[in-house]
Amino acid sequence: MGSAETSEQPGATSTAPARPTGFRAAHAELRRAQKSSKGAPAYSLFVNRPLGRVLAAATFQLGMTPNQVTVVSACSTFAGVVAIALASPTVWAALGVTALLVLGYALDSADGQLARLRGGGSLSGEWLDHMFDAAKTPAIHLAVLVFAYRHLGTGDPRWLLVPLGFLVVATVAFFGMILNDLMAAKQRLARGAQAAPATPASTRPTLIRTLLKLPADYGLLCLAFLTLAAPPVLAVVYTLLGLGTTAYVALALPAWYRSVRLLDRS
Repeated sequence: MGSAETSEQPGATSTAPARPTGFRAAHAELRRAQKSSKGAPAYSLFVNRPLGRVLAAATFQLGMTPNQVTVVSACSTFAGVVAIALASPTVWAALGVTALLVLGYALDSADGQLARLRGGGSLSGEWLDHMFDAAKTPAIHLAVLVFAYRHLGTGDPRWLLVPLGFLVVATVAFFGMILNDLMAAKQRLARGAQAAPATPASTRPTLIRTLLKLPADYGLLCLAFLTLAAPPVLAVVYTLLGLGTTAYVALALPAWYRSVRLLDRS
């Protein structure tokens, strides 16, 4: 499924800093220019963004563009997705799938951080990033469906409904977050206002919100495939993540609707 928070978008623009030279300088600049951590999921906050910083600084040294990093991210992610569907349940397959998904997700953070390091991104870059996310969201659950059909044949066939349900919930969550951003931008455009400035990176995440988002954290789903070698264990872990994500989305939807109603009133 898609990230519980919107990915570091290569199209997001910000005040252009002086371009650093060298890996350490680039990495230090990214640490100072992080987006708000308020309400960010735990994996994204403590693992994915730091990994993305390292990769963004490295790709900056290589002269790569944010769109190129986005494409590499998509290749890594979809290689992992295909491996889920076609691989045998072995330890090496589990490690390989997890590594590909984790790398793809870290690069998904790196493209936006690289864009900020280069002085700002583009709308086409943001579009490309979201299109890959939109494809990834259902694809990973369809891959689990294929894997379950191949390797859980002796189990209850009704379990095959779990990845289908997870797919629906993940798609609604992804589209809901994108739509919230779109409605806010539309309201600003209607009022002729400038885009709201980014929240300072010093904003601290609330512990409750971070914990509530944990089951819906895409990074946690990536790590769940470490159990790929034991299909019954994967089925249990995946089901728990699906139930947790469903509960989170059920709680989030009314809050998202209220935020849009506030836009109406303003």
